[in-house]
Amino acid sequence: MFYLGYALVERNNNNKNKMNNISLLLPKNRRPVWTPGLETLDETLDNELSTYVEIPLLGMITAGNPIERVEHSENITVPANMVRKDTYALKVSGHSMIDDNIQDGDIIIVEKKQSADNGQSVVALINDEQVTLKKFYIEADGIRLQPANPEMEAILLKNEEVQVLGVVTGIIRKFE
Repeated sequence: MFYLGYALVERNNNNKNKMNNISLLLPKNRRPVWTPGLETLDETLDNELSTYVEIPLLGMITAGNPIERVEHSENITVPANMVRKDTYALKVSGHSMIDDNIQDGDIIIVEKKQSADNGQSVVALINDEQVTLKKFYIEADGIRLQPANPEMEAILLKNEEVQVLGVVTGIIRKFE
């Protein structure tokens, strides 16, 4: 994981350093993002990405309004460091997760799980019919599926209306 940052330091009349402006660019979360085709930055990263495995690409998920569950299966090759136990991939359609660094057209890597912690990005099944990609929160009166886009509204549901199918553990983005 790489961190970029800078600090502007000025000296005052007493020759002491004072921080004038500090800006830091940090990743929004700790999920790996892999962009095929970009040159690697160092040999260590190159070695980590040189081992690949195949996982199933099970279909599409919306980052927006929930859609009916549609599955098809093919395989996709990903770096081995992105794969955990019971891992699969889904192609993202929509813009509700842009503040979580998940864009339309990305492929998300998902670890199959039946539960999630507050704030995790999950693949959620709603009323055994529709699936969506949202941030998961347990509330006093049920479950809140929160988009990571301030222009979209949360989905509020009863506990029995939601089933977690998996937690997002990585993102693959292709630039064309």
